[in-house]
Amino acid sequence: MKKFAVIVAGGSGKRMGTEMPKQFLLLAEKPILMHTLLKFQHEVDELILVLPELQKEYWKNLCIKHQFEVSIRIVNGGNSRFESVKNGLAAIEENGIVAIHDAVRPFVSADIIRGAFATAKEKGNAVVAIPLQDSIREIKDNENKAVDRTLFRLIQTPQCFEVNFLKKAYEQTEKTTFTDDASVAEGMGAKIYLTDGSNDNIKITTPADLTIGEAILKK
Repeated sequence: MKKFAVIVAGGSGKRMGTEMPKQFLLLAEKPILMHTLLKFQHEVDELILVLPELQKEYWKNLCIKHQFEVSIRIVNGGNSRFESVKNGLAAIEENGIVAIHDAVRPFVSADIIRGAFATAKEKGNAVVAIPLQDSIREIKDNENKAVDRTLFRLIQTPQCFEVNFLKKAYEQTEKTTFTDDASVAEGMGAKIYLTDGSNDNIKITTPADLTIGEAILKK
């Protein structure tokens, strides 16, 4: 069964406080997006990058500058993450297992990727997740109460699904509750299976995350 990865790179630099989209910011002298693509390079049969059309030329120049020669297929992004993933899926021409991954999660390990694909092949899907470390409280009707944090998980990417199923799931009308691929799949009645992620598999969205990222690279 073929393996695909759709890397979604539609982020802006708003929370980062920069005009440059965060996926292009440098981490150890290389754009974050390049770190991410390299993690999937040898784990999949086809690597698809979903990028806003206006950023394509800039990306091309970055690849020349950094001598980045990973084989990827570039697809135009949409007006939302939902639309961007849908566009990426449309570029896949056969069935298999597809991993949807955030462009700004550059520290995903080969073990996490392989584990997610293996679980998805066995059970139909796999969503990477980690336990909570902090205490949490539920807020309802202006009241709050402690809840058992062991009953909850923080969700990461990659999220892996059978290609044809996920394509059908993305034919649904977009909803505000569709915050990731798992929630879209649940909208089609799928039972979601979790697989182990890592505390290092962070999503870089703020300046503090860049500092943490530099520390992770030095481990």
